[in-house]
Amino acid sequence: MLLGEIIRVALEALRANKLRSLLTMLGIIIGVGAVITMIALGSGAQKAVQDRIQALGPTLLSIYPGQSFMRGVASGNRVSLTMDDDTALANNARYLSAVVPELSANLQVQRADQNINVTVMGTTPNYQTVHNYTITADRMFTAGDDAARRRVAVLGSAVPQMLNSNRDAMIGQDIMIRSISFEIIGVLSEKGSQGSFFNPDEQILIPLQTARYRVMGTDRLRDITVQARDLESMNLAMIEIERVLRRQHKIRPGQDNDFQIRNQTDILATLQQTTDTFKYLLAGIAAVSLLVGGIGIMNIMLVSVTERTREIGVRKALGATRFNILFQFLVEALVLCLVGGLIGVLIGSFGAVVLSNLAHWNTLISPLAILLAFVFSAAVGLFFGIWPARRAASLDPIQALRYE
Repeated sequence: MLLGEIIRVALEALRANKLRSLLTMLGIIIGVGAVITMIALGSGAQKAVQDRIQALGPTLLSIYPGQSFMRGVASGNRVSLTMDDDTALANNARYLSAVVPELSANLQVQRADQNINVTVMGTTPNYQTVHNYTITADRMFTAGDDAARRRVAVLGSAVPQMLNSNRDAMIGQDIMIRSISFEIIGVLSEKGSQGSFFNPDEQILIPLQTARYRVMGTDRLRDITVQARDLESMNLAMIEIERVLRRQHKIRPGQDNDFQIRNQTDILATLQQTTDTFKYLLAGIAAVSLLVGGIGIMNIMLVSVTERTREIGVRKALGATRFNILFQFLVEALVLCLVGGLIGVLIGSFGAVVLSNLAHWNTLISPLAILLAFVFSAAVGLFFGIWPARRAASLDPIQALRYE
């Protein structure tokens, strides 16, 4: 028999049992579709983490106040970061390109009849560039505004909506922060929540000196954000920060630090590892469906061999070789898996798009995942089709002709 004729006979056999073929493919369809959707969800979450790292700034370090220690035991008093610490870092740390002090408090903000409670952040003008913000309306306050302690404010992107107002219409208008009037001079770009209770889009920036002397009356900083020169300098920058602050806080050798240095990329890297674990876990669970679908194909193919025993005997009697019979049944198994895999890819991709649009989940359809799922479905067809095909090819023609 010619190969073309063998393939035609195999396809006719599948066409003769359309419903059974469809039900046989169902396991492969569900398996491939689930794999594509789950990997799309995992890849989307991974991409979201990478976007967060870029949004935060991959070279940023945050310094937070810690606890003082006496003979290795933490005391109940928290040690504050002050403007002196900020100045010491700016003057003595060689591997830092920027130092941004951040003085903040949750305060009532009023505009007309609207009243909200948001984070008011006293900081310096380089806060915008260090934290990768752009100004979407008007401008950022300047060093001159800071030195003159001017009452100007830059709003986070979500604040205009919280105040039921238009972003552009608020420029030049006044808001009341702790009953003190501030002129709105700009609006920040949207950053998005960074996976914590603090949403940077729901904050208001004011000049640091204004916050210290007009609003909050303290120089105790919530934290200091520093920017390393480059990624290669991150470890050296952390060592420099520790050296400068230990000297500034008069910490003796052997004593624990009374401050914390957090590398934001490390935090998000942990989140990314967790996301990877869940992605592979979900893909593994979905791959079980492919295994179950392959077993279903093997089962149906064995039934098919039994049903067509007499037909196989007739073909062998007419000159069909063992290879011809083996190839025919392998083609049937492969077609079932490949068609099922193609339908599964379409359903999985559609499912990922639906989840993205309706549930607003982060999804990313990977061409590599589609290729792997398709190849795996073909491998399943070969693996589970070999045993039924070999069984059909090894039938004795005389016994097959006698089979009823």
